Amino acid sequence: MTEHLDVLVVGAGLSGVGAGYRLQTMCPTKTYAILESRSAIGGTWDLFRYPGVRSDSDMQTLGYPFEPWVEAEAIADGGQILDYVRRTAAKYGIDKRIRFRHRVVAADWSSEDARWTVTVETGGGEQRLTCGFLYLCSGYYDYEQGHAPVFPGQDDFAGRIVHPQFWPEDLDVSGKKVVVIGSGATAVTLVPSLAELGADVTMLQRSQTWITSLPRRDRVADALRKVLPGQAAGDVIRYKNVLTTGAFYQLSRRRPRVARALLTKGAVRGLGSSELVREHFTPSYDPWDQRLCLVPDGDLFEAVRAGTAHVVTDTIDTFTASGIRLTSGRELDADVIVSATGLRMKIAGGIDISVDGERRPTHDLVVYRGMMFGGVPNLAICVGYVNASWTLRADLASRYVCRLLTHLDAHGWRSAMPVPPGGMDRRPLLPLSSGYVARAADQLPVQGDGAPWLMRQNYLLDRRDMLRGDVTEGMAFAR
Repeated sequence: MTEHLDVLVVGAGLSGVGAGYRLQTMCPTKTYAILESRSAIGGTWDLFRYPGVRSDSDMQTLGYPFEPWVEAEAIADGGQILDYVRRTAAKYGIDKRIRFRHRVVAADWSSEDARWTVTVETGGGEQRLTCGFLYLCSGYYDYEQGHAPVFPGQDDFAGRIVHPQFWPEDLDVSGKKVVVIGSGATAVTLVPSLAELGADVTMLQRSQTWITSLPRRDRVADALRKVLPGQAAGDVIRYKNVLTTGAFYQLSRRRPRVARALLTKGAVRGLGSSELVREHFTPSYDPWDQRLCLVPDGDLFEAVRAGTAHVVTDTIDTFTASGIRLTSGRELDADVIVSATGLRMKIAGGIDISVDGERRPTHDLVVYRGMMFGGVPNLAICVGYVNASWTLRADLASRYVCRLLTHLDAHGWRSAMPVPPGGMDRRPLLPLSSGYVARAADQLPVQGDGAPWLMRQNYLLDRRDMLRGDVTEGMAFAR
């Protein structure tokens, strides 16, 4: 007999554990399970093990609002975050709901039965489960492979080529020459960390990236924790950080020249050289056209200033036996080359979604409130912000799912399906020109031209609509 649950959550990372908490507290009568394809809790924070891996936003907003972050560091390393997620799962008994090595490969909705049939690959073969509501909390990165372009001559390189997504445990970089290809969040994290490990490291970038420095310790948060109880302090710190990051994002959108000037001034202060900033840290695009990179306590700037790390802005002609020859003719010697060339996006975990036997590819779908799909009943997807902490939006999505489930029960409905209005303009889902977004353009769903068919990047507006908005707006219900 096929097992049936009220809700199936896919993914046991930061989002999935948060979803479990909200289901237990807001819908305590619902049966649910969390299906995790890997063998451990943590998602991204369990997968990525490269040196220096850390949060790229403050932990008071990346952490759960129901379990405030209380550690001293406002910017935490990957191990601390992983421990936090696992502690939270154990504290609330969420870990007991997780089924490991359960990879969801397909989900088919039956309107007649008002339920999903979910196909799952396990170590023992394939099995099927059914559920009334399917909640995808698997993020939007491909865990199985990163973006790894093939470089000319790379087979000639006598050293080791590494992708950060699959960092080898046995790699010792001490005393070695390391070239990190890339200038995004992963690269700016790796470079100072490799330098600390004793490597002579060079960041080779094709184009420049906007970088900002924030203190690893938040002195205001430290002071608030001394005068306010834990939950109250967490709430105040969270809103302080939401308003601060939101204000700079809005400044970047409305007054890009001012934002450019502020970031440039900070980089000059960190590097001690306006010439270095002009040459390597002044992008052609405006801040937040691509995601802003964070360096805690200016560690990248400090490494470059100290001479333990170097930055080269150029393009690759070919790999050689001893390193990389650049288009300019310059050669970079290397023992290890790190291809920090980005990640691959995989919306909805690559699950084959169908409704009444008809496939619904993600690129054909339009999002509803940034978390459901038009024409797809009883399915939600958890996607965070690109301009703020992931968890801010993830928690709102989980609370909205619980509100919708409660509404269905209260009115005797069995399904809820967003219905897009006719003639609605369709727009790209994410407001970024970053490479990883552009490469996934043919896979991403789209958003509409007005609420509720938007993927907004504004926590305060989303909080209003997702916690208090009308759950019947744009929605068709069936018994």
